[in-house]
Amino acid sequence: MRIHDTIHDSIVDGPGLRYVVFTQGCPHHCAGCHNPETHDAQGGREVTVEELIVDLRRNPLLDGLTLSGGEPFLQIEDCAKLARAAHESGLNVWCYTGWTLEQLREMPGTDILLREVDVLVDGAYVEAERSFDLPWRGSANQRVIEL
Repeated sequence: MRIHDTIHDSIVDGPGLRYVVFTQGCPHHCAGCHNPETHDAQGGREVTVEELIVDLRRNPLLDGLTLSGGEPFLQIEDCAKLARAAHESGLNVWCYTGWTLEQLREMPGTDILLREVDVLVDGAYVEAERSFDLPWRGSANQRVIEL
């Protein structure tokens, strides 16, 4: 799996204490993106999903896993495997994507990951709709969807 980084104890990427995986590679290139270093699909570093699972399970205080990016839906199988492991550990799973849920449902194979996601934050970041008052999202067009 190609990732940019992980955060072991985030409180801004979903509710509670979260383990966040920033996937590497993003086709959206949103103006004003807060993670532009994740855009290059060849950037970041390679890790195994098993390494991430071990790291995830080290912290007994976690409430959940957040898949962010980059774009997690470019690495569906690996993200789904990691999400399954989070569920097996009693954690909830949030996922951020630049696509809308409707677009994802039309794309082949995305159901593999969608089945493992509890809450999807969808839609490209739109700088003109930026707001600091919206919980868990950066712009007003994005939605927080319980799946």
